Amino acid sequence: MKVTQKRAVGETGLELTALGMGCASLGGLYAPVDAETCMATLQAASDAGIGYFDAAPMYGLGRAEHMLGHFLREHAANIAPVVSTKVGRLMTRQRPGLELPPEAEKNPLDAGWQNGLPFREVFDYSYDAIMRSFDDSQQRMGRARIDILFVHDIGKLTHADAAAHHWSALTRGGGFRALSDLRDAGIIGGFGLGVNEAEVVLDAMSEARLDCTLLAGRHTLLEQNADTLLEKAAAVGMSIVIGGVFNSGILAAGNTGNRKFNYQDVPETVARKVDELSAVCDEFGVPLAAAAIQFPFRHRAVTSVLIGAKHPDRVRQNVEWFERPLPEELWRALEASGLVG
Repeated sequence: MKVTQKRAVGETGLELTALGMGCASLGGLYAPVDAETCMATLQAASDAGIGYFDAAPMYGLGRAEHMLGHFLREHAANIAPVVSTKVGRLMTRQRPGLELPPEAEKNPLDAGWQNGLPFREVFDYSYDAIMRSFDDSQQRMGRARIDILFVHDIGKLTHADAAAHHWSALTRGGGFRALSDLRDAGIIGGFGLGVNEAEVVLDAMSEARLDCTLLAGRHTLLEQNADTLLEKAAAVGMSIVIGGVFNSGILAAGNTGNRKFNYQDVPETVARKVDELSAVCDEFGVPLAAAAIQFPFRHRAVTSVLIGAKHPDRVRQNVEWFERPLPEELWRALEASGLVG
């Protein structure tokens, strides 16, 4: 499959390149990334034919949106990419004596931002907050249009005991209504969820017409925990974007590389499965990462896969893995071993 192949996003009229660029790393995920490297990384993605870029206020507490917006305005004014960002978090100033509301609970999946901006995230999924979040993102990116908005990290995995409160804000509090209003007015092309859990997407599909969902980490070579969602998405025409294809790094180079899984240190049970996956890939002379980046497209519901490279060389390596021809026998062997469903 080529990076530049495009697939439609539901009935929005938008098309995403098969490979997209996720911008979390530009916010300083795990390690700081200077502005020059951010620009070079985004340029490498654009040069490779990537025409879909995804950001979020969370990434670097606003920094990633600033980096992406600057690149698209100042270095890539001749291209017209699809851009998505997320809603559900507002940025507030950090200052002594500031009393934050309950919505400012710490996200357990937040690994921290090494050179993020000096703000604190406050969760809010209500009508007014969605509208403000959208406006803030437009300002940070300097863009009059954002194509897709994803409701970010709604669900128990992030919010635990506060999940019901936030779900109520999104449903009864008008969060979904705000997104529908923006779509109906043609201000955005479409909306959906950007989450790390499949179950909450199924719940959301009963509340609103979702055009596209960004699912991170749950449909990968290492985990296949979203079959029900993928089948329903295919049946109703909702597009699926898969993020976290390397499960936070462990599938990029196996147990010899970045030993992170779901933003945390790798459990031994996961490490053993990664070794088993690597052994099967080795039999066919296939890099584990190439199998990981291509696996999501085994399901017809998947529209695009996001990478999260933080250096131009990493972008180019990801592209090579993505476009590398893989034998069908590899997939049959992985299925026969019970390592993938």
